[in-house]
Amino acid sequence: MYESTSTSLLIRVQSPQDRAAWSRFVELYTPLIFFWARKQGVPSSDAADLVQDVMTILVRKLPDFRYDKKKSFRGWLRKVTLNQYRQRCRRQNVPIADTTDSHLLNIAEDRNGDDFWEREYSQRLVGRAIQLMQSSFEEPTWRACKAYLLDGRSAEDVAAEFGISVWTVYSAKSRLIKRLRDELQGLLD
Repeated sequence: MYESTSTSLLIRVQSPQDRAAWSRFVELYTPLIFFWARKQGVPSSDAADLVQDVMTILVRKLPDFRYDKKKSFRGWLRKVTLNQYRQRCRRQNVPIADTTDSHLLNIAEDRNGDDFWEREYSQRLVGRAIQLMQSSFEEPTWRACKAYLLDGRSAEDVAAEFGISVWTVYSAKSRLIKRLRDELQGLLD
């Protein structure tokens, strides 16, 4: 069952004892870090190891992490991932190709809000959060909400198809949006 919270996940994971926060963080960010690694050409098995290494570092670094509205968590996480990638390459005596290295660095330092990587990060994080929340909705409500919010159908059409009121469609949408805001507070900045 989804547990709503007004506290940012970034703040909650600063406490290693908050297992629920760490579990949610891992569920949200493992696919994203894996995607970044694969996008750079890291083989799947090595990408999984890199994700594990990054998560191990985050267990140490996140308790001291201080959120700064002038900087992005995403950029910081990319830099941690990039540094771990470089370290793995050095340990394994694998050359870091200039194009891959500079491309990763550019991704890590790019702060343009309209940038491809910004959209990719947001879409993957929101998409993953929605996947994780799906089980907290009853199936008919979820299908109606998905049809309206994610598939872009009108509330009237969705209500007619599912035999529910238009108000119920709007209510389901509002609950999903609220849960997303609570879940992703501070992570999309």
